[in-house]
Amino acid sequence: MAMPTIQCGVSDMPVVGLGTWQSDPGVVGAAVEHALNNNYKHIDCAMVYCNEEEVGAAFNKVFSAGEVKREEVFVTSKLWCTNQRPDKVAAACAKTLSDLQLDYLDLYLIHWPMHLHPEHEKGLFPLDDEGKCIPDPSNPTFAQVWTEMEKLVDEGKCKNIGLSNFNIEQIESIVTDCRIKPACLQVESHPQLPNLGLLEYCKKNGIAFVAYSPLANPGSKFRRPEQKNLLENEVVKGIAEAHSVTPGQVLIRYQVDKGNAVIPKSVTPSRIVENLAVTGFSLSPEEVDKLSDISKDFPAPGYRTCGVKHFGGHINYPFKSEL
Repeated sequence: MAMPTIQCGVSDMPVVGLGTWQSDPGVVGAAVEHALNNNYKHIDCAMVYCNEEEVGAAFNKVFSAGEVKREEVFVTSKLWCTNQRPDKVAAACAKTLSDLQLDYLDLYLIHWPMHLHPEHEKGLFPLDDEGKCIPDPSNPTFAQVWTEMEKLVDEGKCKNIGLSNFNIEQIESIVTDCRIKPACLQVESHPQLPNLGLLEYCKKNGIAFVAYSPLANPGSKFRRPEQKNLLENEVVKGIAEAHSVTPGQVLIRYQVDKGNAVIPKSVTPSRIVENLAVTGFSLSPEEVDKLSDISKDFPAPGYRTCGVKHFGGHINYPFKSEL
């Protein structure tokens, strides 16, 4: 069965893609190659993952072989916080395109709404001696950065542009005063943090919703001691048993049945294939609601596994109510 798509700006985005966050150098290239050779048509990347060169080598190898064509694959990357100055956006995109060995991106996102010092000695994560982030002293506005993102579309460098980890107020500040509307919002979403308010906003405004960390990061290197393993949740396991699938497949299908795209990460060949095999079953509305209700086990809005709270002091930190 062909993988369904959702509308993302001017493009059709396959609803299941391969995430590359926390996929280490030395293994991420093989994971991308395996995914592309096993019918994946959506790969999610980012400059800050520090693995785009290896991903690009995998792209070049697979596309050069001719079995998979570049135009068949939806590729996303992201503008990191230290490049959120108007005069740095074009160069950052050019570096990503060079590393990925591509002529264009299908989607380019502003990775987080926090601008960080672009020339600090601590590189991509500039923190002071107290562990607090160091903002860009030039204090660029969303509108200034978004205007440069729009130019990338004009120049054919990106087919679509969008946002990641923005809250509704921040999205609104762009939507109400932009020439090209954000095509996509990428945020953490799973039954412990379904982000239903953001999802409703995106649907009303024609913005594609993409869920990262759909399994709630059970194997993350940033996993906190109190974090519960969503794959072991009794509701998830019960639904998986009812459909004769794995808990991971239930969590991926949960996003698909809500009309979202989803980008599970794996470097394990068998799991990469398993994560894509979610078109042979669907969840009932009641099962979707039961999964969303898992979030009620936590203080509202739910349990966020990727909050980057060391950025919490930034004026644009999007989840201040959770601090």
